[in-house]
Amino acid sequence: MTDISSTASVATGKPARYGKQLASHLGRKVASEWDPEVEQGWIDFPNGGRATLAAGDGVLLIALVAPDAEALDRLEEVVGRHLVRFGAQDELVCTWQRTDGTQGTEHRNTED
Repeated sequence: MTDISSTASVATGKPARYGKQLASHLGRKVASEWDPEVEQGWIDFPNGGRATLAAGDGVLLIALVAPDAEALDRLEEVVGRHLVRFGAQDELVCTWQRTDGTQGTEHRNTED
């Protein structure tokens, strides 16, 4: 079986801050790292999935790789939900684009 992947480009004025926060928060339960010098990091999940994070110019780039579609669904949910919650004040929107052509998920803050 081959891995399945998904990417998101989350527009934000604070991409490094959110990348660091995501890696740090999820790193309490799984392996993660954020390198502030290159503004990049990763998060390894127990299901064999991995998220890579990179701060760009006005955007946080996230790439997910998972062993199957079910695991990818879960990673999109976990990473997207946490990121949108952290960035509620900035109204972050995380829309996943899957490389296999299937529909990814979208996460946005729906609370007032």
